[in-house]
Amino acid sequence: MSVTSKPTWVLCTWITAVLSFVVSIYGLANVMPAIGNFRLGPFPLVLFRSTFFALCIMTVTFNMLSKYQRGELSIWLASISTFFLFTMLWCCWSFYQISIALDDGMFLFGSYEMWTALVASAGALFFCWRIWGIPVALLGIIGILYMATGQWWPGPLQTVSNDIHETLAQNLLYSLDTGILGSTFAIVITTVFPFIILGALLEGVGAGDSMIRIAFHWMRKTAGGPAHAAVLSSALFGTVSGSAVGNVVGTGVITIPMIKKRGFSPNFAGAVEASASTGGQIMPPIMGAAALVMADFIGISYMTVIIAVLVPSIAYYGSLFAMIVFESRKLGIKATDKVEGVDKPNRQDYLNLLLIFIPLVIIVALLLYGLSPSGASITALACLIPLSLINPDIRKYPHKLILSVCSGGKTFSGLLMAIAAVSIVISALSATGVPVKFSVLLGSIASSSLMFSLLIAAFCCIILGMGMPTLPAYVTVATIAIPAMQQLGLAPLTAHMFVFFIAVGSAITPPVAIAAFAAASISGGGPIGTSFQASKVGIMVFIIPFAFAFNPLLLTVSQSGIDFDLISWLWLLLKLAVGIMLTATALTGFHSHALRFYEIIGRLIAAIMLFIPGLLWDQLGISLAILLWMGHLRIDLKLIRRLKGNQL
Repeated sequence: MSVTSKPTWVLCTWITAVLSFVVSIYGLANVMPAIGNFRLGPFPLVLFRSTFFALCIMTVTFNMLSKYQRGELSIWLASISTFFLFTMLWCCWSFYQISIALDDGMFLFGSYEMWTALVASAGALFFCWRIWGIPVALLGIIGILYMATGQWWPGPLQTVSNDIHETLAQNLLYSLDTGILGSTFAIVITTVFPFIILGALLEGVGAGDSMIRIAFHWMRKTAGGPAHAAVLSSALFGTVSGSAVGNVVGTGVITIPMIKKRGFSPNFAGAVEASASTGGQIMPPIMGAAALVMADFIGISYMTVIIAVLVPSIAYYGSLFAMIVFESRKLGIKATDKVEGVDKPNRQDYLNLLLIFIPLVIIVALLLYGLSPSGASITALACLIPLSLINPDIRKYPHKLILSVCSGGKTFSGLLMAIAAVSIVISALSATGVPVKFSVLLGSIASSSLMFSLLIAAFCCIILGMGMPTLPAYVTVATIAIPAMQQLGLAPLTAHMFVFFIAVGSAITPPVAIAAFAAASISGGGPIGTSFQASKVGIMVFIIPFAFAFNPLLLTVSQSGIDFDLISWLWLLLKLAVGIMLTATALTGFHSHALRFYEIIGRLIAAIMLFIPGLLWDQLGISLAILLWMGHLRIDLKLIRRLKGNQL
């Protein structure tokens, strides 16, 4: 950076920080619950949506300009971002004016409104492209083109003929239900936003490092050691951060080098961290932003979602532990009591854990009491600020709290660009009737096979979710696939949970595995190799959804489509545990010794049988598993006798 550019860079950085802080405070004030007779929000709906989006646009733009001043962005991109800053501020003003006019009476959309909506969409897609990459933005472009030209497409892809001015203007911008500032935007800024700020504060109060040290200390006597510590710390840290990539970067810089030092390959080290970090978004109680949106979409309480996901999330992390155990055995890695490179946790580290667990307990307690998710998160936020003073670093540098609030505002501003792009996709899907057509198509292809239907839906989830953050991936796929899945007999909660899990798993699925790529950049492994290894290590994130689709009782709650029965539930847990063990040993090719090819195939077949509902399949699966285990034990005994004979 040149000397002349430094003052400009500092100015842009300060403006970004101030705007981020304003975004955080303005958004929190809108959803803050009443305190007696005092309350700030909610602000007038149209005014808040337009001004809040304008603030986020300004935050994103000045952040890009600060990157330009540091030499990280070309002058062309900086110029385009500045152009879209001014044009999108005008679009926000136009949205406010026309929305007020629509409230007062009829309004006829013309070419001016259409082009304004297109400019707003282009700006949102540009910023989305710069922050989140090509996939989300490309879907938005395809959606706009299809909405504009669908009436001329052939066969079943053809849409109803409409006035193009009204179709584009209303569905892209000038509607409180669809478009960039529509219902999805509203759900995110009212329900998800407080949790993003809470997550930023939880990361900023210094509990993350303490949590990693404690995880390493607790797991020091296991063969997997650092790998098991990565799983444990990512489970705790991931539910707070709500971002797979953020979790990889936050914990992986410590865990991945330690995993490699223990003797695991770079690809496996990155895969463990990527899989564990990805799972943080299915770990209650926060679970990442998508779970909050899911509760709104289905119309059930967030507490119900938390209870429903509890067993599947624990099962997923149990599968990661199992994969590491058998990989350690395969490589001959022994347990050691030493933990090199990580300090032993002290009393302050355990005190710092209160900074994470007390807010989480408050959220769960208030949700049980009946408070809204946003109200629960803001209350936890208010308790966390004074509680953070138990950390000496915060007492010494209290401005870290303000920096955390700024970080949360900047993070959310970037996320909102992806939400704007996804809102465009959803509007295009709704306006063209694609979900209905997909339901008809899926029903005609696989009307008698739920398994085949779920495989098609899962494939669509993975393809559409590639390269996307979990929330946009979930929202996009849910819009297309959920109607078809419900038509095939799945309860709304089960269908949404299926899509949610697969959307989360897309972060480790090649060829665009954003969490695995982030881990590979730290481990030094190959991005594609790490993503394939992560898909193997975290394979249960794809299998568990099929398990609860066929056995909704795994979700525990009645909204899954089946009443709770304790004996049946315990039997399902046993089958799931055995299935996880069989899958882990088969994929690592090792149990107590190396597995033969027929043992690997047999274990996979037995696991599949256990995941299929029905008493006959249960009996066949358990019988085959016992037979394989006894055969493996017999070979073990032979090896032991041979070893003793050689020693004599």
